[in-house]
Amino acid sequence: MRIPAVVSVVFAGCLALASPPAHAAPLSMERSLRVVAEVVEYECTTDDNAAEKQDVKINIELTMPDDATAGQQMSIGWRGTYATGSELRAPTDGLGTVKVYAYAAFTGIEHLTSATGVSEPVSVAAGQIIPLPQTGLTLKTTSPNAGTATVRPAAVNIGPSPTAPVIQCEVRDATALTTYTLTVAQDAQTSPTPSPDGAVAGPKPTRTVTATVTASESDAESDEDGLERDAGAAQEVDTTPVGGAATGGGGEAGPDGRMYVLTGLAITLAACAGLLLRRRLRSR
Repeated sequence: MRIPAVVSVVFAGCLALASPPAHAAPLSMERSLRVVAEVVEYECTTDDNAAEKQDVKINIELTMPDDATAGQQMSIGWRGTYATGSELRAPTDGLGTVKVYAYAAFTGIEHLTSATGVSEPVSVAAGQIIPLPQTGLTLKTTSPNAGTATVRPAAVNIGPSPTAPVIQCEVRDATALTTYTLTVAQDAQTSPTPSPDGAVAGPKPTRTVTATVTASESDAESDEDGLERDAGAAQEVDTTPVGGAATGGGGEAGPDGRMYVLTGLAITLAACAGLLLRRRLRSR
């Protein structure tokens, strides 16, 4: 009786190990939600003939990125296949070298409106089906801001360049399309730095210091002296003859010679007075 019991316990343990954990199913379901696929109806118009319109249906599959970050380029996978009997065909003149341009539209984040992908060049004969890229396209864009955006398939154009489409295909009812929510994270390098108390540190306030300076009398006198010196220098420059070298004041430069003459005359008179006084004393 003990052997069957042991076998039952071992068998139950093996079943528990072989069974996936309870969270595995939700995880796989969440990953599958990263891809949005549906049939999108387009109205396609040829540039040369606006009356020539085609009703086209494309089964579009969008794959969202998991690491979208503000300020960094992100990529969205785009894969399209025609619904049978609703293919896009080349006009009666055929198509030279053209490319397929696919777009995705965004709403919800400011300055983020669309993503663009481009195929390799192709040439299509008149009336032939315009091929869609078998490997799909990579739609690229950059969001300047963080936030949550709603994404949906958008236009598909055919032409030599994105600004010169030959065939333009617009979504018939964009509001009826299935949308997907894309989260764009904030770039860690540009995110605000929190302060120790948990608040986000803002810019430091600007300190303005006002100082009042009062001029003293001595400063005023110094300024007057400086003005006088400047005026004297200007007068000295003005006295320089036109065309002559600025060599200074000539005879006006240096001490006045009359001081030396008066000093010598005073000494001579004093000497003479002394001699006269001495003679009178001797005669007495």
